[in-house]
Amino acid sequence: MKITTLLENTSCRADVVHAHGLSQYIETKNHKILFDMGPSPAIVDNARTLGVDLAAVDIAVLSHGHDDHSGGLAAFLACNKTAKVYLSRLAFGPYYAMDAGKTPVFIGVPEEVKAYEDRLTLTGDELKIDGELRLFSNVKTADYRSHANDKLKEKRGEEYPMDEFRHEQNLLICEGDKTVLLAGCSHRGIVNILRRAEELLGRAPDAVFAGFHLHNPGTGETEPRELVEAVGRELLARRDTVYYTGHCTGPDAFAILKAQMGDRLHHMTGGGTVEI
Repeated sequence: MKITTLLENTSCRADVVHAHGLSQYIETKNHKILFDMGPSPAIVDNARTLGVDLAAVDIAVLSHGHDDHSGGLAAFLACNKTAKVYLSRLAFGPYYAMDAGKTPVFIGVPEEVKAYEDRLTLTGDELKIDGELRLFSNVKTADYRSHANDKLKEKRGEEYPMDEFRHEQNLLICEGDKTVLLAGCSHRGIVNILRRAEELLGRAPDAVFAGFHLHNPGTGETEPRELVEAVGRELLARRDTVYYTGHCTGPDAFAILKAQMGDRLHHMTGGGTVEI
């Protein structure tokens, strides 16, 4: 399978727009898949630049209900008339981030996406789409918690409790003897998500593409080195798995993990393509 990063915080090409968000295009034998849609319609321009035909995508997946992953969903649906779009039944919730003045700022799925309601398939804890694709959100453990989640909230009445990320889902792609795990921001923790993926697969995936959420873009803070290194040790324990990360991992955490994990870890950059 071939995985192209359409949009990410950084770009490996001057003609590819970069922004805080994530969007990936995956080609398998049976599918053309869009996983997340970035923070804006920039994915449409980037797809054109990279020679990706968004109109030919047959399956799209939204990892969770934040606008840095769903901001380009309406633009995608406007140029693609047939793809099924899978998102959590909880994706349209009232999700907020607290700014520096502790004022809640809406960061949920843009309202214009609701105009395409008939194109959306709402998912629960787990969904096997076919023999190649499987979605899951029922992550069972809660270890190595990222404090970068602390400013992310879900509005309930007049209160803003912490988001439990019940709207976050992950994608497993199995093609031949290769399996890839895709997670958007890993708000539930990449180690916990990986453990659940292993339960479903009976083994570790061959490759993981995900943000690890070890950085808070609002404050610029990186998680403590001890936590970052503990995550790295867990990832290294899967001896045959290779990892690709960026976005909410943050540059400082990536540098720590890269020193620890060597060629088992690579950076996702806009315009980059990997074949598994």
